[in-house]
Amino acid sequence: MKQEAPFTYWENRHIEHVKNQVAKAVMQYGLIDNDDHIMVAVSGGKDSLVLLSALAAFRKFNKVDFHLEAIHIDVEDVPYRADRDFLTHYCQSLDIPFHFKQIEADLEHRGKKAPCFVCSWHRRKFLFEFTKKRGFQKLALGHHMDDAVETLLMNMAYHGHVSSLPAKLKMFNGALHLIRPLMLLTDKDTRKYAEIMQFPELLTECPYADATKRTTARKLIETLQDIHPKATHNIFNSLSQIDHEYLPEGGQIGE
Repeated sequence: MKQEAPFTYWENRHIEHVKNQVAKAVMQYGLIDNDDHIMVAVSGGKDSLVLLSALAAFRKFNKVDFHLEAIHIDVEDVPYRADRDFLTHYCQSLDIPFHFKQIEADLEHRGKKAPCFVCSWHRRKFLFEFTKKRGFQKLALGHHMDDAVETLLMNMAYHGHVSSLPAKLKMFNGALHLIRPLMLLTDKDTRKYAEIMQFPELLTECPYADATKRTTARKLIETLQDIHPKATHNIFNSLSQIDHEYLPEGGQIGE
């Protein structure tokens, strides 16, 4: 991993772009307040590492004083592995306490449920419980703009309603807030940042990753971007630019 400069001029520009967009998201959506204790969910993939790096950089600003810790959940019965040594050392370099926890998803008894759904459910449950147990108010997740657009299209196509991933979500009657500081960044942004910083690849990719509805939605977005390069940004912006007078009112068609 690239620890320090020298970076090229263009690499430095992109690093600053990522930091600025995270700072903008924090301010625009009110994601972080003084004295917050924030747990960062770190999968070991590029997005969570970019999130960790950007929040560590944002913490250096004197305007907001907050505490960060990171957690990686290793699901023992899923062949998905991140580099534990790297995560440990990287968190140490950022002065962020790191927790490595192991759980089981019990995939053998999942029935007809998709492996990704079951694994995600168990990881989220543990994340919520651990974060609340530590007395933290907020849990930071590495979802970005592309994830929000994919979720929007999936919910429209599969469930018939307009909803996505909010930048900030209150849970458990306000006891915990999910925050997504990468919401103004695209997958291309985080991928380029990870390449500049030379973040390592996962040791073992998840074998179920290419068999999800999200993968199908991602391919659809790629097709839309072939039609218009700004498709992802425009669809994302449409979530806050809804012209109700130009939409059908009430009524639903049958199945």
